Amino acid sequence: FAYAYAVFHSPTYRTRYAEFLKIDFPRLPLTSDPDLFAALVEKGAELVDLHLLRAPAVDRFITTFPAEGDGRVERGYPKYVAPLLAGGEGRGGVSGRVYINKTQYFEGVAPEVWAFHVGGYQVSEKWLKDRRERTLTWDDIQHYQRIVVALAETIRLMEEIDALIPGWPLA
Repeated sequence: FAYAYAVFHSPTYRTRYAEFLKIDFPRLPLTSDPDLFAALVEKGAELVDLHLLRAPAVDRFITTFPAEGDGRVERGYPKYVAPLLAGGEGRGGVSGRVYINKTQYFEGVAPEVWAFHVGGYQVSEKWLKDRRERTLTWDDIQHYQRIVVALAETIRLMEEIDALIPGWPLA
């Protein structure tokens, strides 16, 4: 399972087989290289633990929720404010803010984390959209921060998986 999970999270696999993935179940290429298999199993297991939010890394938050307020996700939110770009847009720094109302936000969400999609959903946005017109509890705020860590780590692991695979099709 962990091997399959790793292969299916390879960006090159997803790009190379994108058309097939739209119309059919994914094909799982097998490798005859035991070292590659073991390395991919290890990365896949890390991904599984991240996605189940049981990896120790998810409790090392990379975001903050610094502003006082009622924690309500207002209509028209969430909104992402990107870090300062060359053209002067955004706000400075290397990570952006995800606003849940006019004054409250999660600080430290990287643009690639905000934009990350699983299936047809932008994960960072969808989780908050599903909570519109509701007040986030302390547990909700921490859960969202864990999701951000899991997404950032997923992006890192996907790059590592691609670096492990010498070429397609797998040999």
